[in-house]
Amino acid sequence: MSAIEDFLGLKRIAVIGVSQRSNDFSRMLFGEMLKRGYDVVPVNPAATEIEGRACYAHVLDVTPPVEGALLMTSPDVTERVVRDCSAAGIGKVWMYRATGKGAVSDGAVRFCRENGIEVVPGACPFMFWPNTGFVHRVHGFFVRRLSDGFKK
Repeated sequence: MSAIEDFLGLKRIAVIGVSQRSNDFSRMLFGEMLKRGYDVVPVNPAATEIEGRACYAHVLDVTPPVEGALLMTSPDVTERVVRDCSAAGIGKVWMYRATGKGAVSDGAVRFCRENGIEVVPGACPFMFWPNTGFVHRVHGFFVRRLSDGFKK
């Protein structure tokens, strides 16, 4: 099973770096996860509530703990965040990326792999869920065919 399938099979996931702005893509992704039945937990040190859910300043503060973390952070803070995930006992991390670097940091990917954290270094969950928009499906098709970077 791939790291993507493992991650998408989780139920309780922290979304770290979800925006306070309702029109931000991270909020659309957060909302889609809610619709798909995930127990998503927002993590943003600048917010107290997002989409009616209590928001935590740090993943270490989340109770009960989560099974995985979707990082919507900038790459310059991703390494610190994956260290927090490790300290919180989180074994699966997805570093979101649509264009550019997204949340992906080479140092953070290396840290995850060296510390037994299963990592998805890039891409977007929309590309792998069933019943998503045409553009997401096509993008996901090509990512799956052209990359082996998402395998265990």
